[in-house]
Amino acid sequence: MIRFDLGKTTHRPIERWASFGIVVMAVLLALDVMWRVDHHPRTDDAEIFANLIGIAPQVEGPIVELKVHDNQFVRKGDLLFVIDPRPYQYALESATSAQQALEGQIQDEQRRIAAQVSEISVAQAGVQTGEAEVTRWAASVEQARANVENARQGVARVKAEWSYANDNLHRLEPLLAKQFVTVDQVDRARSNEEAKTQELRQANSQLAATEAELKSDQSQYSQAMAQLTQRRAQHQQAQHAVLTLDPLLNQRGERDAAVRTARYNLDNSRVYAPFDAIVTNLTLSVGEYAHVGQQVFTLIDARTWWALANFREGQLGHIRPGMPADVYLMSRPGERFRAVVDSIGFGVTPDPDVIGRLEPGLPDVQRTLNWVHLAARYPVRVRIEDPPPDLFRIGETAVVTVRGR
Repeated sequence: MIRFDLGKTTHRPIERWASFGIVVMAVLLALDVMWRVDHHPRTDDAEIFANLIGIAPQVEGPIVELKVHDNQFVRKGDLLFVIDPRPYQYALESATSAQQALEGQIQDEQRRIAAQVSEISVAQAGVQTGEAEVTRWAASVEQARANVENARQGVARVKAEWSYANDNLHRLEPLLAKQFVTVDQVDRARSNEEAKTQELRQANSQLAATEAELKSDQSQYSQAMAQLTQRRAQHQQAQHAVLTLDPLLNQRGERDAAVRTARYNLDNSRVYAPFDAIVTNLTLSVGEYAHVGQQVFTLIDARTWWALANFREGQLGHIRPGMPADVYLMSRPGERFRAVVDSIGFGVTPDPDVIGRLEPGLPDVQRTLNWVHLAARYPVRVRIEDPPPDLFRIGETAVVTVRGR
């Protein structure tokens, strides 16, 4: 009996220390778990998500070629389907023909304008020639007037000399009978008088000729002035008759826009994939009539995949954009996908049992008492790095762990 008590007394401290160690390890493990839960938030309330767009044609018509099938992976630039291009090809040919016809009209008008400009140059040369003619005949008129004035002065001089000779002859003839002068003196006076008479006749003839020449030059000057006036009128008429290209040139923009619109519509009759994507919700066949803006099927953007993870509001303080994260799929639980926190949601639909319904007027707050308040969850968008394009599916269940900084 005594030996048994001694043995029991010997093992009791070891058991106490072992129990104490287990308790301490449990506390430390609990603290570690709490620290990890706070600093490395984890949630299994997550789903895989990707952007998606509805493919809708920009032109309408029957689908004559369908190059894809449902759930097919397509690359950027792959042909999806073709709308009957014939009406748009005809529209392009018509617009191109109208544009070429306009260019032909512009060229014809340019040639016509060039001919009119040449006529203006000819008319301008005629005006210059007429001005030169007027100047020349004006000089001739002035010269003729000077000649007339000289002839008149010559007539006056010769007339004075003739008058003197005539008076001298009539003065000497009565003196011959009285023999105060000789016959020779009288003959010389008579010859001088006859010579002066002949010079007077010549001077009058010269005066008449110069006056006639003056009248002829004045007539030519008047005729030149009339021709100059006519040529100036023709020049002005030619200037006013010049056509302008502005009405035709203003149509160039409209015709060019019509051609570009027709080519744009023709190009849009062939629909291509805008990015690497997965075809889904394809429920049509060749012959379906496609309408402008009406969705035909959906493309899932396979370039970027996210995990939308809902974290409790108490965990958001330990999550920041740019933090690394791990994503696990329910379909591949043993495979880890590296990711990064892209953004954190800033709002969810308020609980009507807490704040009431948000309607115009005063808030409708229900008078209820909830003993347990559940923490709100906010969506955190986690972008998966280098995702395989054929592995992820929208709506797939996932587990997300944020590894912190």
